[in-house]
Amino acid sequence: MEHSLVKLIDLPDELLLMIFMYMKKALALYSLMGINRRFDRILQDPMFLNHLTLMTCTSNSFIYPMYKKTIDRFCLYILPEIHHKIKWVNLEILSMKRLLLAVEYPNLCGLGLYNIREETDAHIFNGKENYFSFSNLRHIANTNKGD
Repeated sequence: MEHSLVKLIDLPDELLLMIFMYMKKALALYSLMGINRRFDRILQDPMFLNHLTLMTCTSNSFIYPMYKKTIDRFCLYILPEIHHKIKWVNLEILSMKRLLLAVEYPNLCGLGLYNIREETDAHIFNGKENYFSFSNLRHIANTNKGD
């Protein structure tokens, strides 16, 4: 009996997209973006990129920023390729400014903010901190875990 070995690269695009959808999107982008053009094209599918979480959520509901190395890769390489396809992004306070200033988000209509305090809210939303234009933004969710 012959054994058949199927590699990830051999799978059809539709199946790869389904597999990537089950992964944490930030992890899939960080790990697979730049490997080859085919993976890049699949990872840039609007269905995959429309809602992106750029923070670490633990199993006990604690929220932390991604590692600095991960944020660097997102800011320098990944976000410049995908920023125009992101419609919603979830961020936490410690990496928020860097990730928002890395690129423009022309189609961003929703922003989830985590571990953010009221005084920080005031600076962001009344112009004291100009992170980016909120002109397209229709939904903002502010969640304070641990309060």
